[in-house]
Amino acid sequence: MQITAATQADAEEISVILGEIEHYYGGSPEPADLEQVRRLLGSNRPAADVLLARDGDRVLGLASYSLLWPAAGADTSLYLKELFVREDARRRGVAGALMAELRAVATGLGYSRVEWTADRDNPAALAFYAALGTEPHTGKVFYRSTL
Repeated sequence: MQITAATQADAEEISVILGEIEHYYGGSPEPADLEQVRRLLGSNRPAADVLLARDGDRVLGLASYSLLWPAAGADTSLYLKELFVREDARRRGVAGALMAELRAVATGLGYSRVEWTADRDNPAALAFYAALGTEPHTGKVFYRSTL
């Protein structure tokens, strides 16, 4: 397995995986809007960076993240927005490899932490994060404002 940074050439595959993520959470399995994925990946100010876990030509999973500053205490933070492993690739170390690469990216940039959220009704994700030795942070309340 290799972990690589996604490029414009990966837009179609990312579009399909985003549809799989939506389906996992109860939505439609349709691929995400390909033009939007291309635009967001290739802009001068990308909406996120994406890491892909690959086995040869097959993409097994992805991690999308953004860099945040200032984080609490004027520190820097790599914020994991989405971690997803395709169903037939789960329990094979893919998520762990993606998390390790995220930590390496953050460390390489001199960032002070990696942060993420998880749905309370996703016991598999919660167990995975607990197995990494991380504890839930209870100091924040999550808000969302729809535009």
